[in-house]
Amino acid sequence: ELKKTLDAVMVRPADDLDGLIRSHKVMLFMKGSPDAPYCGFSRKVVARLHEIGHPFGHFDILTDEDVRQKLKAHSQWPTYPQLYVDGEFLGGNDIVQEMAESGELKKTLDAVAQGAQAAERAS
Repeated sequence: ELKKTLDAVMVRPADDLDGLIRSHKVMLFMKGSPDAPYCGFSRKVVARLHEIGHPFGHFDILTDEDVRQKLKAHSQWPTYPQLYVDGEFLGGNDIVQEMAESGELKKTLDAVAQGAQAAERAS
């Protein structure tokens, strides 16, 4: 009985996928964590984000199968990692690597950081 009550009260991440995606300006859905990625692709994206130096949130998709499946449908992207910026799907490893090499990733993340700072100053 207690478990049923707790399950009914608790909101699972998959129930608020948009909230989870928007929980950070830059949000990485990956296998593992930034300190301990479980795959090379996640490790590569984390390395690119660390090179740029802006903070980012993360979610280990291996901890919640519902999130893992719903996010694939939401982004229409079948693989992980998946990077979201300002609530919008940016891409997976290949796209992140291409954007990093062209300088576009840094420009995008710099713009998000500047926008967040401006919003803080205005409030």
